[in-house]
Amino acid sequence: MKFKITFFCFLISFYAFSQLPKGFVYVKDVVPSIQLEMRYCTDYNFVGEPIYGYHNAVGIVTQETAEALKAVQKELEAQNLSLKIYDAYRPQEAVNHFIKWAKNINDTIMKPHFYPDVNKRYLFRDGYIASKSRHSSGSTVDLTIVHTDTDENLDMGSPFDFFGEPSWVAYTNLSAEQKHNRILLQRVMQKHGFRSYSKEWWHFTLRNEPFKNQYFNFPVE
Repeated sequence: MKFKITFFCFLISFYAFSQLPKGFVYVKDVVPSIQLEMRYCTDYNFVGEPIYGYHNAVGIVTQETAEALKAVQKELEAQNLSLKIYDAYRPQEAVNHFIKWAKNINDTIMKPHFYPDVNKRYLFRDGYIASKSRHSSGSTVDLTIVHTDTDENLDMGSPFDFFGEPSWVAYTNLSAEQKHNRILLQRVMQKHGFRSYSKEWWHFTLRNEPFKNQYFNFPVE
């Protein structure tokens, strides 16, 4: 009997611990076909190590954001395409990790991959790193488009999280294919209620987001 009670209490504790705050969902629960490549759970990112607060490679967003992404995905699937998410909800703990890293100007191990032409000491000034992130409100996503038949990314002209002008939405030194792909991404996201960020072609925030200017810090797990 003691074992049964202890086990039952464990299940209750686990269930309570695993619940998301009200208004948040796992994006795969709403859009099962969407692809995930959660970079901050890995060491392949501009910091060069897994980021604080990312305990599992899952995408968490607000319910409204998930529903909007579902509409985007439906339109893309008709063209044998799919969204791929690199980041979604981001805990403030992770943002603090970015800040700590950015202040250590001698840590440039990932510079050749993510910011070859940008001086690390200017990342705050130039808007690549900030003390608060729209991601922490739960309605911002970083994403791209992939071919569903090959799982290959559409060529957007720069990698995800590349710091520099090639990542700016208005950048024009692109091939015809790259321009077409960027226009497709911008068009389909804006059509379904998202706005973009001028310096990151992959970054979109839901218009009329439910928790605007609220910055959460629950872990990604």
